[in-house]
Amino acid sequence: MSNDDDDVDVTGTRTMGDTSPAGDGGPQEVTSYGRKAVLGATVGYAMDGYDLQILGFALPAITVGFGLSDTEGGMLATITLVGTVTGAMFFGALADRFGRVRILTYSILLFAIFTGLTALSQGFVEMAVFRFVAGMGIGGEFGIGMALAAEAFPAIKRARATSWVGLGFQFGVLLAAIISAPVISLWGWQGLFVIGIFPALVAVVLRLRLPEPEAFVRHRAGIDAGEKQKNPYRLLVADAKTVRTSIGIVIICSVQNFGYYGILTWLPTYLTKQLGLSTTKSGIWTAVTVIGMIAGIMIFGQLADRVGRRRSFWIFQAGAFISLFVYGQLTSPAAVLIGGAVMGIFANGMLGGYGAIIAENYPTAGRATAQNVLFGIGRGVGGFAPLVVALIAGWQGFGAALGFLALIYIIDMVAMLLIPDRRGERLDETVA
Repeated sequence: MSNDDDDVDVTGTRTMGDTSPAGDGGPQEVTSYGRKAVLGATVGYAMDGYDLQILGFALPAITVGFGLSDTEGGMLATITLVGTVTGAMFFGALADRFGRVRILTYSILLFAIFTGLTALSQGFVEMAVFRFVAGMGIGGEFGIGMALAAEAFPAIKRARATSWVGLGFQFGVLLAAIISAPVISLWGWQGLFVIGIFPALVAVVLRLRLPEPEAFVRHRAGIDAGEKQKNPYRLLVADAKTVRTSIGIVIICSVQNFGYYGILTWLPTYLTKQLGLSTTKSGIWTAVTVIGMIAGIMIFGQLADRVGRRRSFWIFQAGAFISLFVYGQLTSPAAVLIGGAVMGIFANGMLGGYGAIIAENYPTAGRATAQNVLFGIGRGVGGFAPLVVALIAGWQGFGAALGFLALIYIIDMVAMLLIPDRRGERLDETVA
């Protein structure tokens, strides 16, 4: 039985008094530890979504207040994304060396502190620095949280665990959409960033109460016993089979992010300018699409644990291809509303599966690194989506841009052939 009062040493690792496993995919029952680990990772990723979304709501007031050009305002968003990619590149390796819980806590604290400091910015340069460092914290949270969730849940329910973490991001986006207008009206744009301090409280609780997962404890024990510390980056290209897997995962992560940013960045503009919906209706229609995305993530986690990773990805990739293509042909507001929900289900539902499929294909010594680096590369590629969609839409219309986004999911389906399906296998026994 799991004991919530297990002794934890100063590093967050279980002491000898605790003999119950902290997850790692062994038993089929979800433990109290597993639920707490997933909750902590989900809250962290929710604040990622919140932070990335509030900047969009705050930018009009920031540009006016600081006298910035539209280009400078856009640069703040770009700088934040560059920070996320930068943080992803090394926070995962730190988590593989020093522990998931410890480094996840530090990344949340880094994000929270510099998001709060953003509210004190007096000009563009200060804000750019604060946004970059906050972005680094954001970049660290995704992969570490996914690795923690995957290691804390039983193998038979691993995709559901990572899906819950993926849901966090969407709930953060919705939170930002709901509170931004009233917060700005009451306290100005600074209030949105002050609220970002609250993850620090979650980080403190997480750090004090949550030990490291059993998979990492075993890995750390081996290092302490004299095993050589492996370079986590080299584990991503350890042999030809791993290289193929890494290439496949980079492709599917890139398509995921490209599709997501391509759709959500320009959807409100499309609904307003081309379909003639009011700003209020455009917001409602976009919210329905986001709700579809949330439903898709929940469905995907259940499906992937039942029929396997590859089949589930193929079903959703095919659904994304069809729904995006059809959505671009719709003209009736009612049809667009329903079509947006369906498109959201398939285009973003797969977010729940990346944490599981990456965790199962890399050893504990490089698992968090793989999560952060491979998904971080995909996020970097996805950052170009708004520009590409804008260029195609300006040339052939938004319908053609959606058609282009639909086609990239064909590449996604082919890439799945490069990635082994290891549903239900214990971590570290899945990797040769």
